[in-house]
Amino acid sequence: MSTVAITGTGVFTPELVVTNDELVETFNAWADRQNEANADAIAAGETEPVPHSSSEFIVKASGIENRHVLNKSGILDPEIMHPVLPERSEDELGVMAEMALDAAKKALAQAGRTPADIDAVICAASNHERAYPAIAIEIQEALGIEGFAFDMNVACSSATFGMQAAHDMIANGSARAILVVNPEICSAHLEWRDRDCHFIFGDVCTAAVLERADASDAAGRFEIVSTRCKTVFSNNIRNDNGFLRRTRPGHMEDRRDMLFRQEGRKVFKQVVPMVAELITQHLADNNIAPDRIARLWLHQANKAMNDLIGAKVLGRTPEPGEQPNILQEYANTSSAGSIIAFSQFNDDLKPGDLGVICSFGAGYSAGSVIVRKVG
Repeated sequence: MSTVAITGTGVFTPELVVTNDELVETFNAWADRQNEANADAIAAGETEPVPHSSSEFIVKASGIENRHVLNKSGILDPEIMHPVLPERSEDELGVMAEMALDAAKKALAQAGRTPADIDAVICAASNHERAYPAIAIEIQEALGIEGFAFDMNVACSSATFGMQAAHDMIANGSARAILVVNPEICSAHLEWRDRDCHFIFGDVCTAAVLERADASDAAGRFEIVSTRCKTVFSNNIRNDNGFLRRTRPGHMEDRRDMLFRQEGRKVFKQVVPMVAELITQHLADNNIAPDRIARLWLHQANKAMNDLIGAKVLGRTPEPGEQPNILQEYANTSSAGSIIAFSQFNDDLKPGDLGVICSFGAGYSAGSVIVRKVG
């Protein structure tokens, strides 16, 4: 079994930014229209008025201040309230592949590798723009990588599950180096008309190069000490969109269950202890005391959730910098969140320092990757 290292990471960040104030202005305009259209039913007590949102509510509920998106005009139009992305022909590069190429090239450059050095591509994301051919194969083709590629989806844990799959293949000798990409167009599966979640998501793509540790001398590389994954079935985060829609009367209409939905309080209550236990047991099984962990790069869904997980794992309130958050700028970017945090907040660690990359979300699913800085 070969030791595996993460030798390069890259992040593609869309140029367009939607602030909380912009989002609230659009949502409240839509809410006013809905309440005006249903004024008689509201007055009769037959339906409840749509309450307004506020920037203060969003920050308190999540810690989110801004989000990057691929399209802004549609999201901020009360008549549309979703991104508008022009259809591309089959001869054009797909949206996810285009995002992935940017992040992948950055990761390859940091690793000091070219596409000729990579044997496989894993496209691990919450939603894929089509069923097949695989987005990963399109990315492989666009980069000129020989070998194989496949898509995988474990929702918000896709990145760490992808890393475990890549780690195991490299460790067992079936590949020299693998590129794991996480293109997340979360704005397209968010219900922007739901006050409880309209602020949650943003768009981004991350990429990571994993390879045999003894084959790389890249600066800033991290040896993977151990990986671990856990899943427990739950309907508390769900999206029912799929190819069976056309087989069911009424399902081709604009239906709430065809977009992201969650029971937020239940998710918080159930996921926090699950993730804290996963990380704690993973460390214990590797004879690593929590006080040896220099950095926790957690999934970026909710600041309060991360603060509580960090406190449970470390046995104390994390110090500033020990558990970096990127929520305020990126919002929740599903599987990419923990990789953004890892990519942006690891330069200060010294050789020998230990950290944990952990993602968690729908499924429920959670992935933990213990890493040690080696160069």
